[in-house]
Order: sequence, then structure tokens, then C-alpha cells
Amino acid sequence: MIQEIDKQQTDASITETIVILETQVDDMSAQAIAYTMEQLLQNGALDVYTQAVGMKKSRNGILITVICHCDHQSICEQILFRETSTLGIRHRLQERKILHREIHEVETEYGKARVKIARRDGLWTIQPEYEDCAKLARSHHVPLTRIQDIVRVAGERLLDMGKANL
Repeated sequence: MIQEIDKQQTDASITETIVILETQVDDMSAQAIAYTMEQLLQNGALDVYTQAVGMKKSRNGILITVICHCDHQSICEQILFRETSTLGIRHRLQERKILHREIHEVETEYGKARVKIARRDGLWTIQPEYEDCAKLARSHHVPLTRIQDIVRVAGERLLDMGKANL
């Protein structure tokens, strides 16, 4: 039986129980796998990734790995069975530790973008939101890395002004 998500605050980090789902396929197109990944992410998967694997009878295949919260296991399994050719899915519970984070919107010369800010042991992590940065880069014809740098600096200014609540 799958247990509810167990979250425990410790020193600005959270320990939680997640589910890892894995299946291997050897007869799907890259487009079908990409579509499956999109469906999984839209329906609660925290992350989805693929790896090339050698399967029985020396066939090349793809290992699809899904990370999700326990309460999304069923829907993610349904998507894997519906959208792939798999005949079975492995699952296991695993603990992970994640930093507590806040998402803030910052203003830049190119427009608004969100930034994730996390802290652990006196060290800060500032991570610009990719989608926001990519949108600004496209609309202003500026390199993505430039936008990300500008957004990161704006996040640092938030810290300097004491607006992050971490």
C-alpha cells in the first residue's frame, strides 16, 4: 500500500517520500515518447527522463523513469499503460530531501520573470525560471543566458533588500 506524502521540515529542507516508476520499451518512436513525457508532466509527475538501455535479446530500448508524489502514482501509471507499448511498470518508494524554496517575480529591463530562491546552511541558490527567461529571450532576440544572468542578479537584489522569507 502506498503511504501519504510524509513531509518533515529540518533545517530549511524537506524530506518526503516519492514514487519512482520505471518501464522499458523497444518499439516506440521518439515523438511518441516525447508526447508521453509531456502527458506525465502535465498530470503531476515531478520529473520524467529517459535513458538508452540494452534489453534482452540484444535489443536497443529506452528506459522511461517517472518521479512523482505518491498521490499521483495511479494517474502516471495509467498514462504509461495508455501511451506506451509497455506490458509492465516497476515502482518503488524512495525518500528525497529538497530545499525549501520560494518563487518570486522580479522586474528586469526585458520584463518580468520568476526566480526560485532557496537557502541551506547560509548558502543561497537562485534559479531563474526557464520558461519565463526563454519567453523574454525570444521576444527581445537576446541570448537566453543573458536573460538568465539578468534575472539571477534581480533575485540577488531581492535577497539584499530582505524580501525573501527564507
